[in-house]
Amino acid sequence: MPFVGVRSKTTSSQYVASRARDAVFEKLMDKYKNLVKVIAIQDLILANPKSPGVSLDFLSRLSQRLHLPRGASSFLRKYPHIFQIFYDATKYRPFCRLTDAAIEISCLEAEAINASLPLVVDRLLRLLSMSPSKMLPLRAIFKVWRELGLPDDFEDSVIAQNSHIFQLCDAHEPNTHILKLADENPGNPYVAAVENWRVKECCMQECSVDRIEMRYSFKHGYPPGMKLSKNFRAKVKEWLSLRYVGPYEDMGVKKRSKAGMRALEKRAVGVVHEFLSLTVEKMVEVEKISQFRKWFGIDLNVRDLFLDHPGIFYLSTKGKRHTVFLREAYERGCLIEPNAVYDARRKLLDLVALGRRGFYNGTMKPRDNISCEEAERDTISCQEAELKEEDNDQHDDF
Repeated sequence: MPFVGVRSKTTSSQYVASRARDAVFEKLMDKYKNLVKVIAIQDLILANPKSPGVSLDFLSRLSQRLHLPRGASSFLRKYPHIFQIFYDATKYRPFCRLTDAAIEISCLEAEAINASLPLVVDRLLRLLSMSPSKMLPLRAIFKVWRELGLPDDFEDSVIAQNSHIFQLCDAHEPNTHILKLADENPGNPYVAAVENWRVKECCMQECSVDRIEMRYSFKHGYPPGMKLSKNFRAKVKEWLSLRYVGPYEDMGVKKRSKAGMRALEKRAVGVVHEFLSLTVEKMVEVEKISQFRKWFGIDLNVRDLFLDHPGIFYLSTKGKRHTVFLREAYERGCLIEPNAVYDARRKLLDLVALGRRGFYNGTMKPRDNISCEEAERDTISCQEAELKEEDNDQHDDF
């Protein structure tokens, strides 16, 4: 049973709705839910480098799949810093292309990913090492290729180029491939991110936590205003002291006793904690990480696992998707330890947050040498129009 309390009288949706909200993460997800749509359209434009853009007719047909309730044209016009709509006289129809600023950001991200290929190989190695079988389905990795900072051609640039490390083999299902380690017993076992935190914490002079207690601890932080009862604190302290098998250790035979199930739960927390630590932005959609559940030997509902441990993870339901953040990695809505890929993506997020600001009303003509503050003051009516459009999205967070 989860340490946070009894859940037998609540449904899964009620449990999600009753969670303590964190305004900082919710505000960040307000931007991210639109960024996801922007990236989907950007990928369609970049998919054909020989074409100047993508036709509006084509995007309109994909509006429902791209979750654009007001249509493609309306969405594109909300982000003139990212998209340009133009009329192709030779094809007699309107098209959409990326602005110079968006193309520059895309190039920065691609350069950052190519420069970090050794880290990418290490991430894949760690991911496979967390699996008891040292194998993972390729389709699951495709689900999180962006979160792991993999290049879009990673099958060739990472897997094929490192055939002495990785092997692709056919699975029992048709058209399915399995990625596995070429050597199932690699030397130099990995150290989990939480272990590095424990060592660092113990070395701090002001550390007040007992060294024995710290041996199995995880860093905790809670949403502002969340009520922590004495009983809750006691259960958290007891849970933190529980022994468990780390994400890179052999989990051995599963014990179905109460103590064994609690240890398996803590191992599951360790595995998903490490998984999130390996991602570029320390966040991932719950549906995507669930693809790895059985391969990592997790017999628990992953979403409920995040809800059961609000001091370690934060779950948001913005944008009609469940997204989990590694709480300790963030401060005031930004990564504490950013990386080059994250920095490039953050620039695109800034353009999404900018919306129409910095453009003349109606004409969409860019202004030069204008600060964000000046643009914000001069485009109040434009912002009000955006707010009216976004009012319909508020029901997403149930």
